[in-house]
Amino acid sequence: MKKKILTGDRPTGRLHLGHYIGSLQNRIKLQSTYDQYILVADLQALTDHFDNPAKITQNIVELTKDYLSIGIDPNQTTIVVQSQISEIAELTVYYLNLVTLRQLHRNPTIKYEIQQKGYNKAIPAGFFCYPVSQAADITLFQAELVPVGDDQLPMIEQTNAIVRRFNKIYHTNVLKECKAVLSKTSRLVGIDGKSKSSKSLDNAIALSDPPEVIKQKVFQMYTDPNHAKASNPGRVEGNVVFTYLDAFHSDEESVADLKADYRRGGLGDVVIKNILNDSLQLLLAPIREKRNNLDAKIVKEILHQGTAKAAQLAKVTIAMVREAIGIQSF
Repeated sequence: MKKKILTGDRPTGRLHLGHYIGSLQNRIKLQSTYDQYILVADLQALTDHFDNPAKITQNIVELTKDYLSIGIDPNQTTIVVQSQISEIAELTVYYLNLVTLRQLHRNPTIKYEIQQKGYNKAIPAGFFCYPVSQAADITLFQAELVPVGDDQLPMIEQTNAIVRRFNKIYHTNVLKECKAVLSKTSRLVGIDGKSKSSKSLDNAIALSDPPEVIKQKVFQMYTDPNHAKASNPGRVEGNVVFTYLDAFHSDEESVADLKADYRRGGLGDVVIKNILNDSLQLLLAPIREKRNNLDAKIVKEILHQGTAKAAQLAKVTIAMVREAIGIQSF
């Protein structure tokens, strides 16, 4: 049997080039050789958007359209709406008994996100405990591999710690530990050059952006502030345009030549931005066209079918967990 993979995204907005290069391309490759599950993580998104649920619910179909438009095949990949699998919540409750507040406090990913969101001492309990819910996601679907960025490694460690503790306490081997699959591509910097490409920071090029918006964002990109004239030597390192050319231009030799010309002077920012714009338009045009042709009813049916399939697996796992704990059905 194929090994199971679990991955997913929060439906808080449209997917962008950072997602594409960091995870989506890899998911397309993995779906042919693994039993892949993609979670539309609406419950997790509510942990810090609980006061605006419409933002989440309205993006579930839109997120799925992004998946389908880039080549995720529902015949090979099971797309699941997290909130429709009640067993996730049940398993999370069991797991909350197996972790301490100190362990959650020590999680560096949680520490960073608490600081980033400015929660300080007013941390919503749901947000604070979402690594436990993630552990439930992974183990409920019996995933052995979880594609993540290196910033998410503490989540994998937390999951495996819960698995080991559960199996030891209840004298079972029902739950499996998982392994992280790290992306070979580093995080894509935002068009502002200050941080990673992000939906919340509004510094990303969305996969569904129209041509004029793509061009506008390209021409907003940070380059070399000391490259005031085309004749001046320019700096390639830290230059967002060249970062994107490295990632998305189809001809590496041409990019290398552009870098050499830019470094010695004689190549203007407008020229390289036009070259990048052409590359991105070529990449995103067929994705956008396919997305625009997707019917919302068909997308919802794909979600219904995927979630129904996942629900069957969830029932099997939760039955084994209940038996291990000793909770009997009446």
